[in-house]
Amino acid sequence: MTKPLHLEIVTPEKVVVNETVSYVAGPGILGEFGVLPGHLPLLSALVPGKVTYQVGDKRKYAFVGGGFAEVADNKISILAESAEQLEDIDVERARRAYERARKRLSAPTPDIDIVRAEAALNRAIQRLNLVAMK
Repeated sequence: MTKPLHLEIVTPEKVVVNETVSYVAGPGILGEFGVLPGHLPLLSALVPGKVTYQVGDKRKYAFVGGGFAEVADNKISILAESAEQLEDIDVERARRAYERARKRLSAPTPDIDIVRAEAALNRAIQRLNLVAMK
């Protein structure tokens, strides 16, 4: 019998998720990946996006702002730059970040870091897309 799968999503500030799950899907740098119990070891860089995980009969979601995922011995460890469960996403903050990044990109000045503004825009879009799923 396969051991249960354990998911841990950690940021430098806190543990965001620490649960026994039956499935996890994450935003790998080469595309979305899925993990079931008994999965072979895996290491993947993550892009900002949605982590989907199944707890019993309930599907849950979290946002990760990039980082790394490691799968080994039926444990998935996600070390994220930032992360939050769906219900903890501050929609107004994400909207403000989206507008701020869009404004910076629409009229760039020499002091604007374009790569950083594009990354902020992408993170805001990913958060807002996740909230829209509710």
